[in-house]
Amino acid sequence: MRIFKDLFNRNIRLTDERFEHFITDHPELENQDSKIQETLLNPDHIVRSRTDAEVELFYKLYPSTPVTQKYLCIVAKPEGPDAFILTTYFTDTVKKGEILWQKK
Repeated sequence: MRIFKDLFNRNIRLTDERFEHFITDHPELENQDSKIQETLLNPDHIVRSRTDAEVELFYKLYPSTPVTQKYLCIVAKPEGPDAFILTTYFTDTVKKGEILWQKK
């Protein structure tokens, strides 16, 4: 299990099971731990999920990734004693929703 800090100094865990699951679905995320930590600590945007008010989507644009220029999106439930990452993936766009935080 990995533990990451986010912008608000919350500990967010990534279980080995979740990591293996999204690496299987998104092999381009292998060896991207540093980008996961950087996205949580220094996101460009944080958006509340439109389907689950407890879920936050952290986005950071990277000019170079294994799949060209993309945002890394980390989907997490960051509140409470059981804060954890649900999934993560590279994407072209930031999903619509309530903006919780945005880089100036």
